[in-house]
Amino acid sequence: MLLIPAIDLKDGQCVRLRQGRMEDSTVFARDPVAMAGRWVDAGARRLHLVDLNGAFEGRPVNGAVVRAIAGGFPGVPVQIGGGIRDAATVESYLEAGVQFCIIGTRAVQDPPFVVALCRRFPGRIIVGIDARNGQVATDGWAEVSSVAAIDLARQFEQAGVSAIVYTDIARDGMMQGVNAEETARLAESISIPVIASGGVSSMEDIRRLRAREDKGITGVILGRSIYEGAIDLTEAQRWVDQGEQG
Repeated sequence: MLLIPAIDLKDGQCVRLRQGRMEDSTVFARDPVAMAGRWVDAGARRLHLVDLNGAFEGRPVNGAVVRAIAGGFPGVPVQIGGGIRDAATVESYLEAGVQFCIIGTRAVQDPPFVVALCRRFPGRIIVGIDARNGQVATDGWAEVSSVAAIDLARQFEQAGVSAIVYTDIARDGMMQGVNAEETARLAESISIPVIASGGVSSMEDIRRLRAREDKGITGVILGRSIYEGAIDLTEAQRWVDQGEQG
């Protein structure tokens, strides 16, 4: 199971939000590239980037920072979400060295668009499903749709999606514990690998997710917990690796 540090970009800085509220942000680094280097040095095997401004504006805003990180650490896969609404943006990111592009809002609004992307860029597309009370949210989590998270995920079963990033908005950035049960329920319902996100606050959360790895949970995104020192990334990944070897 991969432990994936999150680098959320707002106005060119590395921040963390609470429940996706742009007005409730904490700046953790003014140099996101240096922060990426910190996590790479700690043993990160993938980085999760989010263009928060882009998610609200519907177009890339922090693209220059994303490209700097992808180009600065070519040995570490980067996945980026936020404001990716067309194929040209995907192509631009992939050409810059990004490994995976995460489609969120447009995946809800236009599932065939995701299918077309998977055909054009095989193995490089991830769908981000952000949910509140099981219902999918869009546009930087500003709008909650009538679409159920599991129903949306099932639409991509045969599309060739590399993974689903599933975020429980109510817990994101709150350090209240991951919703392991709902994440596992989603993972069991589909054949696509699921990456958990939102609320991971301690090693106990990682243990709970690790125990459900056989359900299809293949990774977990870590945010505030590693920035505030509640989880040591190096030690946590070592623990996961030892469990898998055992």
